[in-house]
Amino acid sequence: MFRKALAAAAAFFIMGMLCPSQSRAEDEAAYPSRPVKIVVPYTPGSMIDSFGRFIAERLQSTLGQPFVIENRPGGSTLIGAKVVSSSDRDGYTLLMPTVTTLSIAPHIHAKMGVDPVRDFTPIARLGATNFFLIVRSSFPAKNMKEWVAEVKRNPGKYLYGSSGVGTPHHIFMELLKKELGLDIGHVPYKGGNEIVPDLLSERVDMGFMDGFQAYTFVQSGKLRALGTTMARQTTLIPGVPPIADTVPGFDWSGWVAFAGPPNMSKPIVDRIAGEIAKFQATPEYQAFLGKAIMEVTPTLTPEQAAAFVRNEFNRWGPVIQSAGAISSQ
Repeated sequence: MFRKALAAAAAFFIMGMLCPSQSRAEDEAAYPSRPVKIVVPYTPGSMIDSFGRFIAERLQSTLGQPFVIENRPGGSTLIGAKVVSSSDRDGYTLLMPTVTTLSIAPHIHAKMGVDPVRDFTPIARLGATNFFLIVRSSFPAKNMKEWVAEVKRNPGKYLYGSSGVGTPHHIFMELLKKELGLDIGHVPYKGGNEIVPDLLSERVDMGFMDGFQAYTFVQSGKLRALGTTMARQTTLIPGVPPIADTVPGFDWSGWVAFAGPPNMSKPIVDRIAGEIAKFQATPEYQAFLGKAIMEVTPTLTPEQAAAFVRNEFNRWGPVIQSAGAISSQ
């Protein structure tokens, strides 16, 4: 009698040990079995919001469940990021991070306690943002070499605008200033759009702008583009060379990615990544990047995306420190 009871207890214990694993495997195989939330740490109507909705529509179409956008801006995108990092790892809360989220803001706002390597599961890289060095139309330089010479001849004369301290626009110019020994004053704005009227009215002389922001003004001749932050030749705005042609080794970009909470299961990560990779190969996807004035980038596996995020985070740290953009908050 005792032996039968002992055997039954042992069997019950073994089943208890196996059931969670079996249940997890069933959940992974059925994913997604309910709506999925994608946290976009930007405001509704922003380019990243539009990109998120574009991806959500495709995933909903191919995976058969609603993918719902939840906008959680603020804290240099870290408020939305923390929502995801503290979520269950079951794949039902995902994130549309950018270079700001996973490379820049965690260094600047270290007290917020976001670690891009520890706190997220990178799934895919979606595309890159090339930044253009823009000058007012009357600026006495038509190319990068002339720009360098003009600024060096007139230390302290010129002003550049940025979308705020610690933004890529600010850091890129500070990198150039340090690399080339330039003296240019900084006018930080509260957002990227505010610099445009002051460039057009010549209250400031120059600044970095992303392609989406710069395209119309450059094509119309109202502003002039001298170079791009990415070292490869762009096709987004024809005829604009890389800054690296004049400043060897200068190679920087923004980017948009897709991620989830830490320690997501590999089958779920691979399923999402696989659907995104198939989408990235379509003309529809290429057309969207073209309209967004974004650069096409090679498709990355989740493992490659994780290595990319780690390398980018480590790469941005020293230049942020050098630019004096570390926050005490």
